[in-house]
Amino acid sequence: MSTQSDKLFKLWSEDPFFSEDTRRELIEIADDSQEITERFYKYLEFGTGGLRGIIGAGTNRMNIYTVAHATEGFARYLDRPEYADRERRVVVSYDSRRFSREFAMVTSLVFASHGIKVLLSDELRPTPMLSYAVRHFDALGGVMITASHNPAKYNGYKAYGEDGGQMPPEAASNILESMHSIDDIRTLRWISEEEAFAKGLIEYFGSEFDEVYIDMLKSLVIDQRAIEDNRDMKIVYTPLHGAGLKPVTTILSELGFRNVYVVKEQSKPDPDFSTVRSPNPEERSALKMAMDLATEVNADLVVATDPDGDRTGLVVREPDGDFSVLSGNQIGLLLMDHILSAKEEAGTLTPLSFTVTTIVSSKLTRRIAKRYGVRLFEVLTGFKFIAEIIKEYDENGDMSFEFGFEESYGFLAGKDVRDKDAVVAIMLIAEMAASARSRGKSLYDVLQELYEKYGYAAEKTISITFEGKEGIEKIRDAMTAMRQAKHSSIGDVSIASISDYLGSEITDHVTGKTVPLDFEKSNVLLYSLGDDDWFCIRPSGTEPKIKIYFGIYGKDRIICEKRLDDVSKVIEKHIRELL
Repeated sequence: MSTQSDKLFKLWSEDPFFSEDTRRELIEIADDSQEITERFYKYLEFGTGGLRGIIGAGTNRMNIYTVAHATEGFARYLDRPEYADRERRVVVSYDSRRFSREFAMVTSLVFASHGIKVLLSDELRPTPMLSYAVRHFDALGGVMITASHNPAKYNGYKAYGEDGGQMPPEAASNILESMHSIDDIRTLRWISEEEAFAKGLIEYFGSEFDEVYIDMLKSLVIDQRAIEDNRDMKIVYTPLHGAGLKPVTTILSELGFRNVYVVKEQSKPDPDFSTVRSPNPEERSALKMAMDLATEVNADLVVATDPDGDRTGLVVREPDGDFSVLSGNQIGLLLMDHILSAKEEAGTLTPLSFTVTTIVSSKLTRRIAKRYGVRLFEVLTGFKFIAEIIKEYDENGDMSFEFGFEESYGFLAGKDVRDKDAVVAIMLIAEMAASARSRGKSLYDVLQELYEKYGYAAEKTISITFEGKEGIEKIRDAMTAMRQAKHSSIGDVSIASISDYLGSEITDHVTGKTVPLDFEKSNVLLYSLGDDDWFCIRPSGTEPKIKIYFGIYGKDRIICEKRLDDVSKVIEKHIRELL
């Protein structure tokens, strides 16, 4: 008896609706039952971040049909009566990945088929510029074609709401419902490029928009004097073959930095990311060429962006000349302290200022916020939740957003972009480095001063990858087992309390009580080890992996790092046994 996967495989490999290339690709795997199952056992899931998957033919792959399917659901969402009195337009951009340009065009054509006007980027532009464009053009939403920092075989589809943030859960559910109402993907139709452009339903945007974005960034500079005094500072930058090159080099040049060195081999868009194993700016191996160039030119710092320009990597020199690749938490803490300190000195920090971070980011944020008398919001993982806080308390409230970050190398200052922005992050890192240089210090020195002031933080994240249908099931079962066990200890690691964000409850092993957890639901388990120490487990929302986060704090670096090593080994071993 044929399975649903077999039936869909037969349809996709034989029906003339699908392209000849699609049918040819599927015929090549006709004898591989496991591969057929992986490609067709489900439709690529549309969540609050949109779609992300391996490029290829099949319902569980990124291709023009799954992209069109998602866009049809999005377009039907915008067809609702509450948008009838609005000028319906969306913004679409894309990065350097395989088929990004093609997926962007299919997306635009499906919207155009609904009479929704599309403002399409005339070249690859990074995610933060798409977020800014949604707001700048007063659009109802936007789409960014990217798989962020995933390996080259992936692509993705990020969906944005009218506030410039990624789709909130309710809107994403409505789009998913519209997608589910499409019984047969072969009913999808879209107009031709010629017709869409002739009717004015698709228009390109370009250099004039770039100027507006750069002007917005320049308005966020805090310490202009430090920049002017250190324009000769040497900066090495790599876009890792992605979309960040133009805006990053433009803003650094506009500010007057004269010695910006770009890694030539990684400067041009390359969908294969041929010089790196993975285009991830948090990985030391991806930054090797940049560090080699920094050695050659004796640069003060190294900065990097991922393919869609939303994540930021930073490398600083240690006193012995070696390079230190900073974690997302370290970069976030440095920027947070710099921004609040510089604004306090400038007299622009107010009692209504606030910062935002995530529940799996460094707990030193609490101490920094307390030092400057600003409010700190902690939200679920995902920058859309940071965007929601900005909207509620700044845009629609009377407070002032100063800075937000998540440990996964995402940072934001200013409220005109509603997603992580590596361009503004690099601008402020350069300003921060210039400020430190004026005091005869490096960013490595500043980081050590930060630890002396607020206490040391030993933090890390472990990711365990399991691809495919079986991997998803293993991760699900592991989370279920941990949730049901409600451990008071694992090995010799004692657990004070467990916050279950899916079950909306806190199990306190010290008092023996279980109390409600008033927080948005999410498949997250956060374990308190007493004081500020903690670890957390959650499935990644964008990759086939389970992530384990750790934070250990204290005055002594060696003691903290030893405890982090001990705790992480015990917990990782336990999770791997469950998997």
